[in-house]
Amino acid sequence: MNGAIAARARELSLKFTAWPSVTGTAGEAEFPARMMQELRGFDSVWLAPVPGGTHPRRNLFALKRGKTAATIVLTGHFDVVPVDDYGALPAFDVEALLPATIARLKATGENPSALADFESGDFLPGRGLLDMKAGLAAGLAAIEAYRGEATLLFIAVADEENRSAGARAAVPGLHKAVAEHHLAIKLIINLDAISDQKDGAKAKVITYGSIGKQLLTAFIVGKEAHAGYPQDGVNAAYIGAELISALEGNAAFVESSGNETTAAPTTLCAKDLKQGYNVTTPHAFWAYWNTMQYRKSGADVLEAAMQACSSALERVKARSGHAVKLLTFAEFAKSLPSGALAEAAAQTASIGDLDLPELSKRVMELLWQRSGAVGPAVILGFGSIPYLAVALRDMTLRSQIESAVKPFGIGALDYFAGISDMSFLGEARGDIATVATNTPIWGTGFEMPEAAGFPTINLGPWGRDYHHWLERLHAPYAFETLPKALLAVIEAVAKAS
Repeated sequence: MNGAIAARARELSLKFTAWPSVTGTAGEAEFPARMMQELRGFDSVWLAPVPGGTHPRRNLFALKRGKTAATIVLTGHFDVVPVDDYGALPAFDVEALLPATIARLKATGENPSALADFESGDFLPGRGLLDMKAGLAAGLAAIEAYRGEATLLFIAVADEENRSAGARAAVPGLHKAVAEHHLAIKLIINLDAISDQKDGAKAKVITYGSIGKQLLTAFIVGKEAHAGYPQDGVNAAYIGAELISALEGNAAFVESSGNETTAAPTTLCAKDLKQGYNVTTPHAFWAYWNTMQYRKSGADVLEAAMQACSSALERVKARSGHAVKLLTFAEFAKSLPSGALAEAAAQTASIGDLDLPELSKRVMELLWQRSGAVGPAVILGFGSIPYLAVALRDMTLRSQIESAVKPFGIGALDYFAGISDMSFLGEARGDIATVATNTPIWGTGFEMPEAAGFPTINLGPWGRDYHHWLERLHAPYAFETLPKALLAVIEAVAKAS
């Protein structure tokens, strides 16, 4: 059985990688129907629509009915990031890409460590092989090998790499499956990949939670002045610079869990809203920051931001002589005319396909115009989908899982370090109400389900440099160790249920 499960994991990994499924393309839309043809041993298989997108996207559900209602879910995404960085290399053909990549690395002399990996025979290239089609393949291989009495549910989702539309749509789909098939979900296993540039010790792990993320935004309005007389106003770009200085790397946002630490906030966008050159100072400025959480709620993030920005605006007042109002979006929204938010959402919806932070910026511009307010002012809020931190709460279950994977040399971390679909499936921490009332595109730019609330872990492949043309999978772990470890976890949870 051991050889068969490894061979099956390899077969499916290479096959799935060969099917292009870049987020937002026809290939992504076609992928789940193609995957259906490769499934073995399932009693019920169905596709569920995923709202939005240019092409009709769907999630795949496949149920292997056992003798008991106790159910373990294995899930992951099948979309991949674009392949422009590969140039003429065959990004999806693993066996052709390997020698071509080695040849290119030898010819250019770039990245000797990647060349050593490929020449070792332990690493395989391919867009999406690591992130995360090898995980899907390992999950399916484990499900096929399972001979116990528990019920297994496999869910493959679209659009993880963009707006997590697949996972957000999977939540109601999962609840529907529970009701219609009388399932008692004991554990969800996310199959996403982890990167480690060293020996893999930090990636050959189970994570018992997933980090949270909020995209903090600032809409900044100054008081315009001629460049020859800047003291007559206050430059919105200067206000933005003080906020950036106050928030960038701010330790007040950092959290620790054991030896794990969240990244401090970093600025992802900062720009004035002038449309062309003149000698007037910018009237408005837009910025946003990536913030990461283990336990902090959206309310905690906003409170820390208000404190940091309040101090920054004291510096603005000292230098410019102008006091700057500081508001949350929820406070600002109370002053808006009735229906203003709905009108702004409808107007921006007709513009075209904008990313969510840009959509938030456009909505804020319209709302400021309609508010009748005057600057200088700073409005803090959130500008994208929130990813709530999730953590496994059942310590007995954690102990059972750790015992199951110990023979495979698999370690443990409290949190998956990158944002993941676990945020929508797992046991969420923190409130969502504050985020909702402070996100101008909430309910119009995206729909947000409540977290499903099931015990959730991550156990997937490892490799290096995903989202890069040197994306590479550690094949021995993905094909030989991972499927057997997944099977051991399934058996341990089923036995304890």
